[in-house]
Amino acid sequence: MEKIMKLYRLLEGIAETDLSDIEISKITDNTKTVEKDCIFVCIKGGSFDGHDAASEMLENGAAAVAVERDMGLGERQIIVPDTREFYGQLCSAWFDHPERKLNIIGVTGTNGKTTITNVIKNILMNCGIKTGLIGTIRNEIGDEVIHTENTTPMAFEYMKLLDRMVKSECRYVVMEISSFGLVQKRIGPTHFNIGVFTNLTQDHLDYHKTMENYYQAKKMMFDSCDYAIINTDDEYGKRLLCEINCQKSSYSITSEADYYADAVKIKSTGTSFWHCSDGKSQLVNMKMTGTFNVSNVTAAIAVCRRVGIPLDRIISIISEYGGVKGRCEIIPTGRDFTVICDYAHTPDAVENILKSVKEYTEGRLICLFGCGGNRDAKKRPLMAKAASAYADHLVITSDNPRDEIPESIIDDILSGLTDTEISFDVVVDRTEAIHHSLKIAQKGDIIVLAGKGHEDYQVLPGNEHIHFDEREIVSEGLKLLD
Repeated sequence: MEKIMKLYRLLEGIAETDLSDIEISKITDNTKTVEKDCIFVCIKGGSFDGHDAASEMLENGAAAVAVERDMGLGERQIIVPDTREFYGQLCSAWFDHPERKLNIIGVTGTNGKTTITNVIKNILMNCGIKTGLIGTIRNEIGDEVIHTENTTPMAFEYMKLLDRMVKSECRYVVMEISSFGLVQKRIGPTHFNIGVFTNLTQDHLDYHKTMENYYQAKKMMFDSCDYAIINTDDEYGKRLLCEINCQKSSYSITSEADYYADAVKIKSTGTSFWHCSDGKSQLVNMKMTGTFNVSNVTAAIAVCRRVGIPLDRIISIISEYGGVKGRCEIIPTGRDFTVICDYAHTPDAVENILKSVKEYTEGRLICLFGCGGNRDAKKRPLMAKAASAYADHLVITSDNPRDEIPESIIDDILSGLTDTEISFDVVVDRTEAIHHSLKIAQKGDIIVLAGKGHEDYQVLPGNEHIHFDEREIVSEGLKLLD
């Protein structure tokens, strides 16, 4: 049975109307899903303005339309200052404000969000605290896995998901918060008990245009936050720590902070470090490798200490955690070389993974990467520069070309190698490129497949998605070597 709600209850506290208190069958911002007695919210997007369809939506059966200006539609228009904000509030009301019934932890920044949220959830669940997760790889309600299309879901789906978490008796939700989600107000009136800022490096500038805009987008999360945990190894983190007004603490792996790591030792099999806080130090051993993961785990420890979990318990759980799929993930080969799969798709992320892996590479470090089409083209030469700074050999290929010509994307990448002497191969087809990397690998070499990580698809022209799992492709390539 479809959910029905009285108009006045739905609008209580967020908007007024002269319409009678009619029954509302649905709320939507999508012209394709308008039906009788629904409210259609007119939102201006990048290529379409819902206001242009307001009159038509009323003709198609909508009881009312929400608009930002007088459209001459009489009592059937609900005029609000910001329809994006209004839609988030409306979605919250439709599901009886689920965001108010959960303890919500938000993690934002360019890199590290997925690992931090997954580590936090793992700790909470192992402590008997049922927890939901909203993130890049998937959404989870306790042990239930739910497919996701966006790091931060659209407003209606987001509130629907929170409602499911409430009904499943989750106490906490750990969320990755994207800049898109914040700017587009997808999270509605969500208030965060704890917010984490990881770092800010060049990404999504095709959308935000400038790093300052990108920073201000991330900063928005802390306008609705009780307590912030900020990475002060990052210059934007240092700035954020000074600019936000909520309670806050810092974390670092390079200098003293409220929570910091010391004496870091990295091996291919794992990492150890001393966690320092409250004037005490305690040894942490974990299966995950890489300096960046020390930072991620330090952030997760800070969050869980804030929740009230004893440090001994946190460290014990971390020692057993195997890591996140597609994040510095070792793909078994049974050979005398190593293959690592990682989601790194920004210059900073590529630098982080290669810098960490370089520390325990006995032979050559080979990096295979490409860049996505219809995305920030300015970062393509920067990706090349970052990779060339640490790798011994590059294999340059496709990523998700989308509607761009792969060869053109590669040309942009190659422009970043003009002042380097690093050896490289260009193999446009990513499957062939992976097979090529395996062929040239020698004893002690490590191959880093950067860019895809957890993704098991490739995006081609016309938004066509094809199955593409690098683990399978590595397995096929190894058979070809025999």
